Amino acid sequence: MSVDMMNTKEVARYLGIHEKQAYALIREGRIPATRVTGKWVFPKKLIDEWIETSAVKGFQEARQKIRTVTGALLAAGSNDPILDILQACMRRSYPELYIFSANIGSLEGLAALNGGYTDIAWSHLLDPQSGVYNIPYISKYLPDIKAVVVNLFYREIGFVTARDNPFHVAGFEDLVNEGIRIMNRQKGSGTRLLFDFHLERLGISPAAVSGYEQEVYTHFDVGVSVLSGDADVGIATGAVSKILGLPFIPITRESFDMVLDQTTYFEKGVQNLIDVLREEDFRNRIEKLGSYDFKDSGKILYSAS
Repeated sequence: MSVDMMNTKEVARYLGIHEKQAYALIREGRIPATRVTGKWVFPKKLIDEWIETSAVKGFQEARQKIRTVTGALLAAGSNDPILDILQACMRRSYPELYIFSANIGSLEGLAALNGGYTDIAWSHLLDPQSGVYNIPYISKYLPDIKAVVVNLFYREIGFVTARDNPFHVAGFEDLVNEGIRIMNRQKGSGTRLLFDFHLERLGISPAAVSGYEQEVYTHFDVGVSVLSGDADVGIATGAVSKILGLPFIPITRESFDMVLDQTTYFEKGVQNLIDVLREEDFRNRIEKLGSYDFKDSGKILYSAS
């Protein structure tokens, strides 16, 4: 049979179910199918669309049940070490509320928000042309929601190096020096976009940077890779360098924001989260780490009209 069309046995194998289950789906009218010369056939394109639609619907129903029963918020996107501290403080102040967070990178977080997979996207995406964080990406990556961008904090990000900075790393130009190995962040992360922007600005080919293809998913992963000797340098927050006792060479101060739909912004859990950001207990715990500025914490930076 054509690769664009499947019979009942083929569609059952494609879906990973028994052939009898495929017939049950046909009887219930839950799967796209048509009869040709008395036999059921299934256009592969329509089956793929049905799988995607069913997955999104199922996820959204499950998400709604989770939030109704437990008061949970789902978050996805970028990573920062103090998000764990924020969540711990929130549990103490509001034990009925939960935040479940996935470290998938800023761009993937926005995609998940637009697709209805998450309530909140953590993001720190720099637009090199304007120098503005996150807001320039809204129209392209969030066409299906009315977005709100709320500042959580500003943070310092920079090079974390091996103890005593043996290769004397001072800037991106030094990453091509012989013997230096970097630990990179995954594609789609704000840190990776920042790294690639600076390499392009300086005319440095990624192929010239040893370790460019090595990827991890969090700032702590970068720091631990350097601490363990798997790499000589990586880009991470100042907090990671302080916690691990590693040298830190600042690159920039960036805006770490919360992006969400306007309707979600007014929910109790989100407002409680903003309240915790301003609590003395939370601020006192972060103060010793340095590298953070909460002057605009909770401030709405952008709201779609």
